[in-house]
Order: sequence, then structure tokens, then C-alpha cells
Amino acid sequence: FAATRTSAMDITTAHLVLDLRFLHFSRVSSSGKALLTSLADSHSLKVGIIGGGRLGKQLARALVTVGQAPCSSVRISTRRPESLSHLQKLGLNCFYDNAQLAAWADVLFLCCLPSHTPSICSVVRPAIRKPCIVYSLITAVPLPRLKQLLCYNAIVRPQYQCPGKEPTKEWGTKGAVTEALQDLAVVQATCPLNSQVNGKWLVGIFYAALNSSMWQSLPHQEALALLNDLCFPEHCHICAEQKASCPQFTCESFVSKSFASSMTPEETFPWFDLTAAQLRESPFSQLLEKSESVQNHLALLDVDNSLPSKNTL
Repeated sequence: FAATRTSAMDITTAHLVLDLRFLHFSRVSSSGKALLTSLADSHSLKVGIIGGGRLGKQLARALVTVGQAPCSSVRISTRRPESLSHLQKLGLNCFYDNAQLAAWADVLFLCCLPSHTPSICSVVRPAIRKPCIVYSLITAVPLPRLKQLLCYNAIVRPQYQCPGKEPTKEWGTKGAVTEALQDLAVVQATCPLNSQVNGKWLVGIFYAALNSSMWQSLPHQEALALLNDLCFPEHCHICAEQKASCPQFTCESFVSKSFASSMTPEETFPWFDLTAAQLRESPFSQLLEKSESVQNHLALLDVDNSLPSKNTL
């Protein structure tokens, strides 16, 4: 059990670099181009982490050392900030003020104990503002309960399938997240489209990215163009081998046909309830389930952006 728990913890952290790239995609420059190269710019996502235990420390270290996030864009709130001296030496701001952190962050990670969740949520609830994405790594607290505690619906929570057997052997082959992120076998085995990882997590990330585009007042056609550029790049070797064209997202990939037909060209996507997107069927979850081509492209994107040579936010 301990080995399985450690593996899930490591791999959860390993995927966050790619997830933040999706949340970052709609941050546009004055020229209207997507800023997808690095967190080290003026449009950096502000990442807040509540909890300075093992998972919170792993996440912070992975974002800074592997994701190349500037230390100024990552902050940690914990009851014992003095215990994070090694992270403070890297330049991270570690303190104890959960409400202040929630008010500052664009993405807020909950890495606390389940028993502490109600009290923490009561403190941060008044401070959270749209379009902040709350990313819960508290596996014992389900999404409906988090939504109730926070009175907020922009929550993403990774989920794993538990078929009653040990996870793929590659999950536990490396001793640290920073090492796991450099191992192709680990990255491939832990793709969000893998049978042991619930794909609804990925659905939540895509709808979170569209929420971000909506908050930036980005017309839905421009948001789709940015997503297509990110997910289906030119000179894709999958389509070159199959002599086929890359798939493309359309409005109906994310909303119903009737809603899509009513949208004007300059209209933004609506604000999506991320908890509902992960708990119920949606146009995008149906697309993921039916389209092998989309699955293959997103799996390739996961690998390309998780390995060190491509791993910049």
C-alpha cells in the first residue's frame, strides 16, 4: 500500500507541469500571440501551494527545477514555514497565511491533510476570486464535498483507477519526481489517457483553460485556434506517418451543437463548472472517448512536454 501511495503521489506531481501549460495557454501578449514558452515572463501564472508536507514540497521543487518556473511565481503557505528552509534558499516565499495566498494565486493547490480541509476551506473561501483554479490533491475529499466547502466550482482533482492490483511497474521506478520527469517510460505509463488514470481529470484541465480564455475576453474562435496550435502542431509525425490531417477542435468539441450554433464570432466561451465537467459526460469527454486520433495527439503532447528538453512553462 505504501508503495502504491508513493507512486500515485509522485505521478500526480509529474503531470502538473503539463496541466499548468494548458492553464497558461490563453495568456496573450499585446500582439495577441499565446505565451507558451516560459513562466519566466511578466504574464507568469502565480502558483500558490497550501501545505508544506511531502507533496507540497515535491510540487514546489518540480515546478522550479523541472518546470523552470521563476521562484517569484511560486509561494507556499504552511503552519511551519521554518521547516522549508531548503526551498527558501532557492528563493521561494514560504509563510503562513492561507487567505493571502488564495487571494494572490491564479492556480491554488491544496496539499493538506483531509482532516484540515474544512478549516482551510473556510479561511480561503472568501479570498478566492475567478478565474483562480483550485487544484485539489486531497484524494480523500471528493469533488462535490470540495465544491460545497469552497462554494466554488472551478476545482480540478486528479483521480486514479484502482483495479485492485499494483500500478504499472514504471510508476515507482524512480526515487524522486524530478528524476521521474526525465524517464520516458514513466511519462508514457502515467499519461492522463492511460487506463489507470481517470481521463476526466484531463477534461477538467481543458475546460479550465477555456475558463481562463473567457476571463481574458478572448473570442471563442481565437481560443480554439490557440488550443489547436498547442495540441496539434505542424509537422506532426503521427499524421505524417498516416498521411492524414491532424484533427482540429471546433466549438462543438466543448459545447452542445445548439449552443455552438447560437454563438457569434466575437463571443467568448461561457464559464464552465469544472466539477460538473469531471463528474458528468460532456461534449469534450465524449470526443476523447470516441476519437483515437485526438487521444494519440494528446498522449504525444503529454510526453513531449513532460520531458526535460520540452519542459518549459
